[in-house]
Amino acid sequence: MLRYIVKRILQAVPIVFIICVLCFALIQLAPFDAIDMLTQPDMPPEMVQALKARYGLDKPALNQFLSWLYRTFTGDLGYSIVNHQSVALGLASRLPNTILLVLPSYTIALILSVVLGLLAGMNHGGRFDRLVDTLCSIGMATPTFWIGMILLYIFAYALNLLPVLGMHTLRQEESFPDLLRHLILPCTVLTSAFLPETIRYVRSATISQYQENYVMVQRAFGSSETQILFGHVLKNVLLPIITLVGMSLPMLVTGAFITESLFSWPGVGTYFLTAIQSFDYPVVMAVLLFSSIMVIVGNLLADIGYCLIDPRIKSPR
Repeated sequence: MLRYIVKRILQAVPIVFIICVLCFALIQLAPFDAIDMLTQPDMPPEMVQALKARYGLDKPALNQFLSWLYRTFTGDLGYSIVNHQSVALGLASRLPNTILLVLPSYTIALILSVVLGLLAGMNHGGRFDRLVDTLCSIGMATPTFWIGMILLYIFAYALNLLPVLGMHTLRQEESFPDLLRHLILPCTVLTSAFLPETIRYVRSATISQYQENYVMVQRAFGSSETQILFGHVLKNVLLPIITLVGMSLPMLVTGAFITESLFSWPGVGTYFLTAIQSFDYPVVMAVLLFSSIMVIVGNLLADIGYCLIDPRIKSPR
């Protein structure tokens, strides 16, 4: 297992490098840069050139990339061009907020999806299955921002039960109940966004398992539907769910852009969107790099989970 993990990590290194090259190339192809956001039309050319030299943007693209690559892999993510703050400190201060929002939302959605997906797949074609499938179709067709705006209008404006924006009320930064009140609406929106697709994923896997021969054999031996579902089907459904969970790890870094922006949640998603709008490429490159690393880590954890849950699956030598 250790050899397999090391092999996968070594295979991931060129992938991360290619992602870095592509992201940097796309930024260089843009018709403007962060300096254009900081300068005024009447600013002297000498001052504009001095700003570019200050941030190293007057050098050739290859030199800029190699310099950024060296600094990144030595632990220096650089400084934001817009607010001049350390990118590493900016990410470190916002990452816990994003995890605090995304992790409970995805956990709740995953638990509900497993329960509803298993029940719908077990009763394929029945009333409950059609109801769940219809609700999933409606949920997937409904934009996340629209759900968030409706919830804001009802619970924050009309009923005045929950706070509108932010993570804390002023002067209540240490209050845990206040944090929970701010967490309810964005967590509900994110859960509703994760739920439909995950339910369909579990439902499809459950239907596929019920078409296997071992289910018919278990019924012939007199096993109850509960024994078949939890004793056999659930174990096989867990395998594709592991892939789904592994691929969701990048959300712990990037967060949910729309939800964080809608509720002014101070997470990585809001930080990333602000950097894109101001073309703050050190922040953009850092977030993209971490996201790509989390995708690779998620795939690796999914493969390890396969081996742990199903002993028939052996890691390649």
